[in-house]
Amino acid sequence: MSKTVSILPHQELYRAHGAIVSLQDLLLQRYAARTIEYATQKRSVAGISGLHLSKMRGRGIDFEEFRPYQAGDDIRTIDWRVTARIGKPFTKVFREERERPVLVAIDQSASMFFGSKTAFKSVVAAQAAAIFAWLAIDNGDRVGGLVYGDNEFALVRPKRSRRSALHLLNQIHQYNTQLAVNATQSQAAPSPESGDLATALGRIRRITKPGSTLYIISDFSTLNEAGFQYLSQISRHNNVVCCFVYDPLEENLPLPGYYSITDGREKGTLNTYNKQVRDSYSNVFHQRLDALQGELNKLQIPLLTLRTDEPVVERIHQWTSQTL
Repeated sequence: MSKTVSILPHQELYRAHGAIVSLQDLLLQRYAARTIEYATQKRSVAGISGLHLSKMRGRGIDFEEFRPYQAGDDIRTIDWRVTARIGKPFTKVFREERERPVLVAIDQSASMFFGSKTAFKSVVAAQAAAIFAWLAIDNGDRVGGLVYGDNEFALVRPKRSRRSALHLLNQIHQYNTQLAVNATQSQAAPSPESGDLATALGRIRRITKPGSTLYIISDFSTLNEAGFQYLSQISRHNNVVCCFVYDPLEENLPLPGYYSITDGREKGTLNTYNKQVRDSYSNVFHQRLDALQGELNKLQIPLLTLRTDEPVVERIHQWTSQTL
């Protein structure tokens, strides 16, 4: 029987573990991102800045300056307001877009604070966000995003600087740590104006300019009709990638037996001897995943699945190799 060998060197160094992610772990993902960057560089297109191979949307050029009209200039670029004010024809000069905003929306709400193997969903989401952020910085793009929990959110406007990435990672770390605190304390009910994906998408839409790339990392447990409407609006002029984070226990019940379970406050027993119950449980998960995939297909939004017991960097590497 053949043995599966990891396609990435030292991938165990970058593997997500436990219920809480450290800031050091998020910083370490920069080296993991470089293994993915190396693979995408081989497929980059000459003459195009950056490593983005997905379909370009938006104008693709940025305004740079005004200058006097010269013979041969496109009359459509003449700015008539400046021309009227100065009394001479002036035209707009554009430069080729050399950087693109990359935004990451990271779910750190209560539903993400769960894991049965290796790492919690919240930790995997945080690690994936760090990889995408470092990829963007190394590719010369502007980085920003939104981290949201059950009752609050942190918005980081995209900037082309390592400091912007560090700011985003620091917010992710704080929200991830707060999840563990919330789990051990009596918490108020989530506000209806935060904690759901639709609200997060509504906020991030305000800072998303045409031609941006948006990664949404969540278990999508709160994605509703309003959320799909926001996704539709954002995806018309931007590249959107949805990352579905799930735990093996959400897909399949454990082997037949009696299991002690707890939500941190109350304890119970899980009986998995009934095969019909196990099959029904698995079917519910796959029906939900298929429904999500179907709705995203309508919007031409790719879906990347991240399981908590699989190395995040290797999963992203495999996905980019298949989609590029």
